[in-house]
Amino acid sequence: MASDNHPKVVGAVWGLLVLNTLGSAGAKTIVPLPRSLIQMVTMGSLVAAFALALAVNPRLRIRPSAYVFLLTLLLVPSVISSADLENGFGALFRCFRLALFVGTLWLLGRWWDGGLAFVRHHVRMYFAVLGSVAAGLAISPGAALPDLYGGRLVGALWPLTPPQIGQYAAVITGLTALLLLGRRTDRVSAAVVIVPSLVLLALTHTRTATVGLLVGLTLAVFSLVLTSAAARRFFVWAVAGATVVAVGFGSLLQAWFLRGQSQENFTSLTGRAKVWNALLAAPRTTSEYLFGAGLGDKSFGGLPIDNSWLAVYHEQGWTGVTLVAALILVLGAVALLRPPSLSRACAIFLISYCGIASYTEAGLGDASPYLLHLAVAASLLAAPAADTAPAAPAATRRRAPRWARRTELT
Repeated sequence: MASDNHPKVVGAVWGLLVLNTLGSAGAKTIVPLPRSLIQMVTMGSLVAAFALALAVNPRLRIRPSAYVFLLTLLLVPSVISSADLENGFGALFRCFRLALFVGTLWLLGRWWDGGLAFVRHHVRMYFAVLGSVAAGLAISPGAALPDLYGGRLVGALWPLTPPQIGQYAAVITGLTALLLLGRRTDRVSAAVVIVPSLVLLALTHTRTATVGLLVGLTLAVFSLVLTSAAARRFFVWAVAGATVVAVGFGSLLQAWFLRGQSQENFTSLTGRAKVWNALLAAPRTTSEYLFGAGLGDKSFGGLPIDNSWLAVYHEQGWTGVTLVAALILVLGAVALLRPPSLSRACAIFLISYCGIASYTEAGLGDASPYLLHLAVAASLLAAPAADTAPAAPAATRRRAPRWARRTELT
């Protein structure tokens, strides 16, 4: 039976992994933070996470995991393409970071048992990150809603971009809603997480996160409809509410999604399509087709790629694309084969969200929040560990002395 009683150190390790994946690039903060200092903090958190994971699992007890195994295989094209130093020594450093990230997941996999412990760790840590965003908004609204980003919410205390904040808000909103639906949290606790997260999501004007939340939550709840009356009620009310909102506030929703952009800019995905076309048209060697150009900053020609599949193709080639596709397909297939449960629903939400976000966000080929989301899904889909406690020794029959075994004749 799955258990949520894990060592507290495991939660600390997960928090350090979250800190590592926050990144070092973003908006200007209230107190200027040198990028070198931020990188030192994020990389130091990964080293500390690996050290703590090793300390809590000194005997290196590792459970088989197709997800982490595929991530380990992803290191192969990463190292091969980065070894020629086309992207400089930074590429090899990113390979080392990915190896340390994957190694930490191997060490934590011992506690992946299908329980909800890692969901709770995930929600707590990203809620803390959103707390820093809300604090920055309260301290300096001008810095948190800069004109440079079109008035969209950014991190004013830690450099976070609107898509990052929207992603974190959407993920913990969906997970908390599912925990409430499964009666694993109370309404007050859920409201404390969901309400401010939705407010922050609205202020980021992040379309990908919003669509990912709606579609992912719909699929997750639908997976519970046949076995949960609460899920059926939620599904009916959600459909009715969405219909009312779409009819009554259609023009406002359209304006929110357009973000003041022209129709042409909107259809070209804010200029992303131009970068994608240029990347696909660029000449490549056979080695670059197979293994990519090496791990970089997920950009092409100085512009962000903003597509996980094209970023993986550019940096890890068709080998990387195949491995990432296998990773998503394996998790999706396992989720479909599992019987309906809250853990399965949370996993479906996370897999669906990452699949949708992969079209306009990069991150599936390197240490990122998306790989952490999928790691939580893998922990939810893992079978409970078999009871390995030694069986109690059978009672030893005491041998009677010979005189006591003699039969008395009457």
